[in-house]
Amino acid sequence: MDYKKLFDLTGKVCIVTGGTGYLGSANAQILKDFGATVVVADIRPEENRWAEAEKFEPDMKVVCDVSSAESMRNCFQEVYNKFGSVDVLVNCATYGGAHGEKSQLEKMDDETWALGIDGALSSVFRGIREVIPFMKEKGGSIINYCSMYGLVSPDLRVYGEGNPQRSPANYGAGKAGVDQLTRYAAGDLARYGIRVNSVTPGPFPNPANSGDQEFVGKLANKTMLGRVGKNHEMAGAVLLLASDASSFMTGTNIVVDGGWTAW
Repeated sequence: MDYKKLFDLTGKVCIVTGGTGYLGSANAQILKDFGATVVVADIRPEENRWAEAEKFEPDMKVVCDVSSAESMRNCFQEVYNKFGSVDVLVNCATYGGAHGEKSQLEKMDDETWALGIDGALSSVFRGIREVIPFMKEKGGSIINYCSMYGLVSPDLRVYGEGNPQRSPANYGAGKAGVDQLTRYAAGDLARYGIRVNSVTPGPFPNPANSGDQEFVGKLANKTMLGRVGKNHEMAGAVLLLASDASSFMTGTNIVVDGGWTAW
């Protein structure tokens, strides 16, 4: 066994939804660095939402609105038409949630609740469902993004009612659903050689939105390692699940949270 080749992604076509974002861009870059053909799929794929994304250029940029099954289907078809396969899908994009007063449980209306569930959970479901026809023939790897708040409740004392980064109930509930959906899809799609796993980030605040250093410090103190994560520290787990190094892994969830959920 040549173990050095286990992480080699040469010949694999990898799609990263939300690939222009803080975590998504690092995912795309590491897959590219290890030889993959990388497609950034985003609602605005030309928009650079994270400065380090300037350091690499994906092989393809595709408009993909994860709130629309048709848009996702068209994205996968466009990639398949150009490269002849879809080998890895990273379901990183999300949307919805709630801000301000509507982030509070007692004041969240049904429409806000539904939008957050759609953005956190249904978007992942659509990605899995729509990519199956493109992976059935020779298998593939689907990597879903969960969240530490799909495993534990946020400590709302850290956020406070006026904090715009306050984590609402619909986000955590949706991400908890992704954890279960991953297991279900893994069992159903194993017959096609499609592996389905998830990754769970802990506190990875985007530096562009982290002007409140007191708040970042509170997040850091919730982890065993005493700091927040940097986006490249999430990318390693995605590389593992995309590569043959994880060829006997399916239905699992890799938690990258600095020990937050292990206290």
